[in-house]
Amino acid sequence: MARSTGHPLALARLKSRTAAAGWGRPKPVPQKPARPIAVPTPALAPASTHAGVMRADAAAFEDHLVAPRGRGRLAGASHTGAAGGAACGDLVRIALRLEGARVTEAGFEASGCGATIGAGSATVELVEGAPLLEAARVGAGEVSAALGGLSPAKRHAATLAADALHRALGAAAASEARLAPSARRTLVAMSGGVDSAVAAHLARERGDEVVAVTLELWSDPANDGERSCCSPQAVAGARSLAHSMGLPHVTLDLRQRFRREVVEDFVREHAAGRTPNPCVRCNGFVRFEEMLALSGRLGAARLATGHYAHVVQDEHGPLLAPAADAGKDQTYMLARLGPEALERLWFPLAGRTKPEVRELARAAGLPVAERPESQDLCFLAGVGKRGFLRGHGRAEGSAVGDAPGEVVSTDGEVLGHHDGHQHFTVGQRRGLGVAAGEPMYVVRKEPDRNRVVAGPRSALATVRVILNDAVLHRDGALVDRAKLRYRSAPVRARLEGPPERGLHARLTLTLGEPAHGVAPGQTACLMAGERVVGSATIASDDRASRLPA
Repeated sequence: MARSTGHPLALARLKSRTAAAGWGRPKPVPQKPARPIAVPTPALAPASTHAGVMRADAAAFEDHLVAPRGRGRLAGASHTGAAGGAACGDLVRIALRLEGARVTEAGFEASGCGATIGAGSATVELVEGAPLLEAARVGAGEVSAALGGLSPAKRHAATLAADALHRALGAAAASEARLAPSARRTLVAMSGGVDSAVAAHLARERGDEVVAVTLELWSDPANDGERSCCSPQAVAGARSLAHSMGLPHVTLDLRQRFRREVVEDFVREHAAGRTPNPCVRCNGFVRFEEMLALSGRLGAARLATGHYAHVVQDEHGPLLAPAADAGKDQTYMLARLGPEALERLWFPLAGRTKPEVRELARAAGLPVAERPESQDLCFLAGVGKRGFLRGHGRAEGSAVGDAPGEVVSTDGEVLGHHDGHQHFTVGQRRGLGVAAGEPMYVVRKEPDRNRVVAGPRSALATVRVILNDAVLHRDGALVDRAKLRYRSAPVRARLEGPPERGLHARLTLTLGEPAHGVAPGQTACLMAGERVVGSATIASDDRASRLPA
């Protein structure tokens, strides 16, 4: 098949915008933040021959309706993206063929109003024959402009076409992109929040050629997509932000892998009476692995994120260390990252505080400077853990649902009742619903009996912790501290043995002082001084695991 060179008019427009914006090449020196991509402003004029077109000259719109570019082409292509559907009645599907660093062929199919067909055609015209990173700059504004300017009532057609395009681009980039390596190219993970936006800004200010990536991890109509960091709404917001900063944007759709490796594990662990760390698992086994693989395919020398953590070096290589802002430090959440990943990571916010980051965003004119932080896990936003487990427990393959059970004392006395052990965590005080002469805490759970054991705070104390699935990046003899919860301070600790570096199915951690509320399923962040030298999953402590039958 001959290589497609794209529609001449579309390529002329794209090349003109490319030259004006300086796309496809790194800035030689740090510059002021780029202004949002200019989209032609439709002129007010007499009524057009097409109701949804605002400009007097409807020739472009007419052209795409009469001779749609690539309609029906690449019907069986492996790299496709679709947007729209039953809710609005309009549907656009974009298909791409990628060779190396260029979109060699594109096609579309659409149903619905004329604007939707025109938007699909315009999208094909804009990207066919274009370099991948230039195609990744095309958004709804460019699609609308290529049609002569759509009215607000028809603008959704351009939005659908752009969404479909970026789903297809992400699928193609994740499997077939082959860009020449560049020492100055940086892939930046963008969530649409202030931290990742400032990370991208700092990379650009130092002269890097910046490419943005956003992960779509979860899509559920029951969730509040505006509060989730990885929902379709968050992806669209992050793409709009990246484009406003003059950056190409790639979306990776990881919903199936995220469900399989994170969400299903979350449900299984709760059914088994444990309290998992889904963010630690996602960072360690899904998110960074996929983004680092993409950075390699895009020829980027590094991956930057808006996390608050340092990467430091010793004689054996890189390790994590706490950020300057102790209140924002995220080394615990990143503890599963190994040296091979850290070699290619850059955390631009490591030495800055949150107020400093917001001030940088204000100075740069970033529209997210005052955006509040997301507090929920991405798949719990708007529904909460209790609601999620009720709605998804059986759907994710584990029999975890509300069922009445007993709350008992450490002596076996029935103190009250609950509606499911999965709603409780070791160390929890509130919500037990029992009356006693002193504060009562969840001491342990017995999932096979659906029983919650409660006791005074002293009953939580332990000095030995059993660890599973441990990985040590340095010799175990170096471990002198451990962090057992995200918001807790590290405690003095040592590993019995001590073990050598590497993988260990089971280890024993001895604490220098009693810890309270050590919860099975949580991550143990193993440290040598301030440096993270390993991680593991808490299995249990040395207290009796069950009450007498």
